[in-house]
Amino acid sequence: MNLTAVNQTDDCQEYSCPERSVSFSVYVILYVSAAAVALLTVCGNLLVIISVSHFKQLHTPANILILSLAASDLLVGVFVMPLHLSWVIESCWISGPVMCSALKIVNFQATSVSVHTVALIAVDRFLALRSPFFYSEEISPTVICIATLFNWLFSLLYNFTLLFINGNFTVTCPGVCIAIIDGVSSLIDLLVVFLMPCTLIIILYTHVFVIVRKHVTAIRALQVHNSKESSKNRVSDKSERKAAKLLGILVFVFLLCLLPYYICSLVIPYSNDDLFNNSTINPIIYALFYPWFQKSLKLIFTFKVFNKDSSLMNVL
Repeated sequence: MNLTAVNQTDDCQEYSCPERSVSFSVYVILYVSAAAVALLTVCGNLLVIISVSHFKQLHTPANILILSLAASDLLVGVFVMPLHLSWVIESCWISGPVMCSALKIVNFQATSVSVHTVALIAVDRFLALRSPFFYSEEISPTVICIATLFNWLFSLLYNFTLLFINGNFTVTCPGVCIAIIDGVSSLIDLLVVFLMPCTLIIILYTHVFVIVRKHVTAIRALQVHNSKESSKNRVSDKSERKAAKLLGILVFVFLLCLLPYYICSLVIPYSNDDLFNNSTINPIIYALFYPWFQKSLKLIFTFKVFNKDSSLMNVL
């Protein structure tokens, strides 16, 4: 949307910096809290990256996608969160137009990479259950690395085009940092970064649940006459329910964090609200539900990762 000089002047007046009205102690508490959230995000995702990168047992296609997701979340914690939270606390953008443009491109990049990575995880899980022989033969870590690299490069080109081409730009008047995007570009962004990948995620995970349920039913049919095997079956059922619960939590939290942003972008086209995704929440979910991450954390915190051949340790 091409704004006239008059409209830009009006925007600058609308978003002029208010005088700070909070006390110094409250001001300090706000900054300490913001720093704590950013630090938690950085440390949590760094631990995920170190775990997957260091231990060879974790060099699987699925974990490479988790590594990509953690890298995008780390980008949010290192760059996006400090700048945005400072803007919120100050009620004023004080970092200048260059940092404003950098904030927008990094934030949009991290968002699209995260969404498409979750979609790739859905495809990976679907193929692993639907066609296990094809998956084991054709879907190697190298293939997933190529797909991940393409995801990052595509997202970079797409977001640069979205923000800085076709008349789109960032407002640089004092006290505000807003991406001005025309209606057509907003619709395309809604389709590419929200509707299409989220629809794919929901469809594929629905198929995953159906496949898992069929596997459980088949196991019960084969083991129904053996009491010992039935006991094992109960353990298997519990494991399958736990896996299904984890998938549900991951998808629900992901959509819960993504949906409000796009609702706001439709209702308030020039909204200041940025999307942090679930960058802070993801490592917590891994710590609660992934045994390999729990074992990796124990090895990291006890400094056993510095031992010779520590990368060959069993973490599964």
